[in-house]
Amino acid sequence: MLEDILKLHLRTLGSPEICVAILDGVVDQSHDCFNGADLTRLSSLVQGKASLDSNMSIHGTHVASVIFGQPGSTVVGIAPRCRGVIIPVFSDQRRSASQLDLARGIEQAINAGAHIINISGGQLTDFGEAEGWLENAVRLCEEQNVLLICAAGNDGCECLHVPAALPAVLAVGAMDATGIPMDFSNWGEAYQSQGILALGENILGAKPGGGTQFLNGTSFATPVVSGVAALLLSLQQDLDGSPDPQRIRQVLLQSALPCDVDIPEGVKRCLAGKLNVTGAMNLLSGGKMTNELRTTNGVIASGCGCGGALNEDLSGRDSPLMAAVSDNVAAAADISLQNKSVQVAPQQSSFVQPSQSIAMSNPSANLVTPSQAPSELADKQLVYVIGTLGYDFGSEARRDSFKQAMAPLPAPPGTLLPPGTLLPPNPHDARQMVQHLTEQLSEARSLIWTLNIELNPVYAIEPKGPFGHEVYAHFRDLLNGQIQLEDDPDFVQRVSIPGILTGKTIKLFSGQVVPVIELQSPRGVAGWAINGLIARAIQVVEHAAETLRRSDREPPSPARIREALENFLNRVYYDLRNLGTTSQDRALNFSVTNITGSVVAFGQALAEGKELDSISVEKSPICRLDSDCWDVKLKFFDPENNQRAYRVFRYTVDVSDITPVSLGEVKSWTQAF
Repeated sequence: MLEDILKLHLRTLGSPEICVAILDGVVDQSHDCFNGADLTRLSSLVQGKASLDSNMSIHGTHVASVIFGQPGSTVVGIAPRCRGVIIPVFSDQRRSASQLDLARGIEQAINAGAHIINISGGQLTDFGEAEGWLENAVRLCEEQNVLLICAAGNDGCECLHVPAALPAVLAVGAMDATGIPMDFSNWGEAYQSQGILALGENILGAKPGGGTQFLNGTSFATPVVSGVAALLLSLQQDLDGSPDPQRIRQVLLQSALPCDVDIPEGVKRCLAGKLNVTGAMNLLSGGKMTNELRTTNGVIASGCGCGGALNEDLSGRDSPLMAAVSDNVAAAADISLQNKSVQVAPQQSSFVQPSQSIAMSNPSANLVTPSQAPSELADKQLVYVIGTLGYDFGSEARRDSFKQAMAPLPAPPGTLLPPGTLLPPNPHDARQMVQHLTEQLSEARSLIWTLNIELNPVYAIEPKGPFGHEVYAHFRDLLNGQIQLEDDPDFVQRVSIPGILTGKTIKLFSGQVVPVIELQSPRGVAGWAINGLIARAIQVVEHAAETLRRSDREPPSPARIREALENFLNRVYYDLRNLGTTSQDRALNFSVTNITGSVVAFGQALAEGKELDSISVEKSPICRLDSDCWDVKLKFFDPENNQRAYRVFRYTVDVSDITPVSLGEVKSWTQAF
């Protein structure tokens, strides 16, 4: 494999147009091996600098150096000329990350233009199942043609980690220098079709604070594959003009070689096969590279002081991967430039953990458990998210200060308490908090307001600017709407929050860290009540009364309309839930919150006796200058006759501004199967 990587280096050291994102611990970018590397660290929930003695910083720095170490330094990476994005997800204080945190990082990487995302970690699961957050993020990678490469795990069993076991991911196991699967490397059914083995023993990498070390694990086999994939993408771009990450995934799997092993479970432990760089190169180019590589290899062997190293069999050498690359990459860089090919947690845990094996004496030990916008918004990360409004105190002292300031409230009617009984102040009681804020709205500034999805805080909301007082008043009213009975006309089922991610984080009372959204005004902040939506939908159905009579079809009852709308809202909120950071997710969320288009679609579809089949969001082919337009499509079917054509409704949403806006009228047509 080492010889193959060196051959690939003769063609390219990576293109600066190819971006690889690393989701890992904090990386010590001051290490000399990164001098000259195009690396950008994005703001995440993990703050601070790399620690010299922390496993997470050691892990992240090592992984990054395997890909991005620069020629002439102590560690030469596999794809040193590619662009890198560093998104810390494992902190030195907390050795694991939730699946929600990992999903955030994946979406950040996609928004940053990553072609490849390297995740040297995972969570051990029963059957390769994942939470909806992570499933949606992985699905988004496939939709956006981003290659997700993840470690298979170091449990040494027939067991699955996520995200490695999720569809469309390329899982990576570890083998030794002779091509034998390492004892600690996981295997499992999902990995048989979407996993490959790469060298995961004695991998040279950078150490925080300076120096190098050798580490074992699927964590360090993963960046080997990511680096090779980045080089293949660079080569593909040179050959075809455009990179196709999913094609590279297919090529790597199709070209994988079987293991020559005589051990129990040997075939399964080999996954889909061993990394075959030369085979992938030939498959990618249709076999056109073989003669070119032989010619170039001969030139280097005779034209540099490599001593014919490129022609020897490196598969059994004790030299670690990056050491072998370091011996030859300078010469490869010279030739490439001349050829102008360089274009300058345990099983029940809900946490994702780095997948490494640090102890050299015991390789099986797993020591770490752990779109286009207006110019003023061009560098901002917009968010449009739906959920429920909540509040937090951050500390016991802040909570107690509210308890002391709040007045007791009379017991509500209908309780077993005697009339006139006063309830002691309880800051966690939303009813009491609404009353307190009604009397002293300024107290709202001392709360941490949160946007929650299924009781899980995903953002903290921070009003800013001269309209902050109005935003807090709006929050109080929305909170009051949420605590009403469901049949109350003022009951608020969901809220929508448009804002800008600040890059800051805040720690909640529970210890959870969440990103902060900035709100500049109450514009776009809205709550919706299902009762009001039903009334609007009934009006639409009434407009179709003549059609209903002509077809002898009874109009749907208010109860039927309510059920249909609730199903739609719950479908988006639970099944398609998202963090509201990508353009398509903001369009989807706005289509639910600003439901004018959806009500029209539902009213007409219900009048025809149809049921919702699917919701999709596609980039609109027609859009205004400096806008970001997406088509939301609702497809309905006839439950009484599934042979009838679908009815499709489409409306367009522009998400280029902080608050999205719908464009034009709702369009509809029939669509055959």
